[in-house]
Amino acid sequence: MGSKGEYVPLFETSRGKGRAIYKAFVASVFVGIVSILTYRATNIPAWEEDGFVGWIFCFAAELWFGFYWLLSQSLRWNPTYRRTFKNRLSQRFQDDELPGVDVFVCTADPNMEPPAMVANTVLSVMAYDYPPEKLSVYVSDDAASELTFYALLEASRFAKHWIPFCKQFMVEPRSPAAYFLSSSSSRDSVPAECFNSVKKLYEDMENRITFTTKLGRVPENTSSEHEGYLQWNKFSSKYDHHTILQTLIDGRDSNTKDIKGCSLPTLVYLAREKRPKHPHNFKAGAMNALIRVSSEISNGQVILNVDCDMYSNHSCSVRDALCFFLDEEKGHEIAFVQFPQGFENVTKNELYGSSLRVIYEMEFRGFDGYGGPLYIGTGCFHRRDTLCNRKFNKDTRIEWKMENDRNIKETASKLEERLKGLASCGYEENTQWGKQMGLKYGCPVEDVITGLLIQCQGWKSVYYNPTRKGFLGVVPTSLNDTLLQHKRWSEGVLQILLSKYSPLRYGVGRISLGLQLGYCTHCLWALNCFGTLYYSIVPSLYLLRGVSLFPQVSSPWLLPFAYVTICVNIYSVVEFLWCQGTILGWWNEQRMWLYKRTTSYLYASIDVILGLLGLSTTSFVVTNKVFDPDVSQRYKQEVMEFGTSIPMFTILATLALLNLFSLIWVVNKVLLTKDGLMLCKTMVLQILLCSLLVVINLPLYQALFLRKDKGNMPSSITTKSTFLALFICSCFVFLY
Repeated sequence: MGSKGEYVPLFETSRGKGRAIYKAFVASVFVGIVSILTYRATNIPAWEEDGFVGWIFCFAAELWFGFYWLLSQSLRWNPTYRRTFKNRLSQRFQDDELPGVDVFVCTADPNMEPPAMVANTVLSVMAYDYPPEKLSVYVSDDAASELTFYALLEASRFAKHWIPFCKQFMVEPRSPAAYFLSSSSSRDSVPAECFNSVKKLYEDMENRITFTTKLGRVPENTSSEHEGYLQWNKFSSKYDHHTILQTLIDGRDSNTKDIKGCSLPTLVYLAREKRPKHPHNFKAGAMNALIRVSSEISNGQVILNVDCDMYSNHSCSVRDALCFFLDEEKGHEIAFVQFPQGFENVTKNELYGSSLRVIYEMEFRGFDGYGGPLYIGTGCFHRRDTLCNRKFNKDTRIEWKMENDRNIKETASKLEERLKGLASCGYEENTQWGKQMGLKYGCPVEDVITGLLIQCQGWKSVYYNPTRKGFLGVVPTSLNDTLLQHKRWSEGVLQILLSKYSPLRYGVGRISLGLQLGYCTHCLWALNCFGTLYYSIVPSLYLLRGVSLFPQVSSPWLLPFAYVTICVNIYSVVEFLWCQGTILGWWNEQRMWLYKRTTSYLYASIDVILGLLGLSTTSFVVTNKVFDPDVSQRYKQEVMEFGTSIPMFTILATLALLNLFSLIWVVNKVLLTKDGLMLCKTMVLQILLCSLLVVINLPLYQALFLRKDKGNMPSSITTKSTFLALFICSCFVFLY
């Protein structure tokens, strides 16, 4: 409150400017889209003509593209911006009045998520600018890896040096790996002797973790140093083991101090029980086990969950989130605060479009204008009670100024033994966990559906994108990993659309229409594959037969096609540049837009259809965070990676070659036949479309025929795709 008792907000909200111009632009493009569809509807060829089938499917594809473009504008209609006032929070709440915060870090595979990386993420959140007695960190290790446990034990020892060092010199970022590699301005205030001493301690720790990881086991002389290693004496495999629960730092113990004599945050390691005949529900199951176990140890009223590759990049992120939760007027209606994902290894021109720049800078702000963004599974602060199925009540206020309900009567070992059952396979049987309690099961994107159901219970969420990113991680450095990641995402959101929790059905009356449309924009990602595949194949094939599917140069109907194409792409470029991207980055984004729609989205759609027919089951693929040096080097040079034989690459190569062969055919006819000029006039848009597809695929042609490095296209795919493309072209010319 202010000096005279008046309400002073802890955060402010502002709306985007210049919306009148934008709305006029949308209206003009809408007129162009209607004109295109009118042309299609009024100029349909006779059914016996050569181009009848192609025309009808062009009509269907353009109808879909027009609909989806208009739908996507809902996320640009009402952008919202947030600003916090942490100084007011400090004035209003003393440290002992702040709520407890439990941080959940999830890891699943030490071979794909290096233990050293997990340790750095854990150290970054342990070093938050927050009272240590109010902070607890829980690590869920779904691989039950002794290597990850070893890394965390090493991190718990180094934390006694690292945390006071960070707080004394206001270090940013607080991941030691990131800090010692950066040219952080906070280094200037650190005495060289102190800096070098802590750096040496970190390098020694990192070397020990790296050596042990490469060795593949914890040395016997090391495993005898901590009783926690005894838990692996009865260990069978990562899919068949008992619960392993170990308190590495007991923040409840007044004797647990850092080298400066200050308290340390609690650090807990959990590997929930797994048995072959019990479904473990992937990350959602891990999160739910953490919710239950933490409720008996620290019971923090706020839960932050981060992926093991997303370290904290700003020590004040907790206080930023609390500015929303603790605001006296609006905080009671906020269920979660979502920070965007930031990435430290994105190349200048974003080779694989992995930064999701436009989604985070534009679309999530649009979500926020309608009631809140998606929950994306990392970098998100939750109120614990909303994850435990508490419905919103506008008349209810939470008392944040209270002590944490920490169990201090039991020793750590007794508490661990008592709580193991909370993470057992059978605990959730005949309960509401995974249904009404915790994260929801049965979907590859358990985070999105959980956030949607929380919002459907009346809660709002907040999107906060500060100047200094709250969290930084890594993006895939190969095309294969990128496409697989997008396949999982698009499959998951399409499943939500077709489930009983669809925003179009379940969301009616529960969330705003704008939020429903926003969710549908993402839920329909996968279905874009069909129109894109058609446009990538059929217009080019019709060039081989000399059949036009678009207006000729002299026709006035050419204008709406030209206007919509030019305006939408100019707006796309401006939007990308406004989000601090580059022109070449935008071009790479268009290439990835094509590649994702013709492979990732296609596979996702097929899997969802097979799932509805009962012919496939949901799977969860962990994204690889271990990068081959050669692959990483080519990635830094922005050279695309094709060095694996996967079906997706066969599709991409076949489509690229099909368009190349079609363009060569039509160029040959234009140059060598007397009716070449007439062909250009009547089929100019088709020729331009085919040419554009060829140009956008130049890196793929290089990988097929010119490159000699290990990132080139495998010869088996080159042979197979060349044969398929020639076969399709020949069939269309001679057998159609």
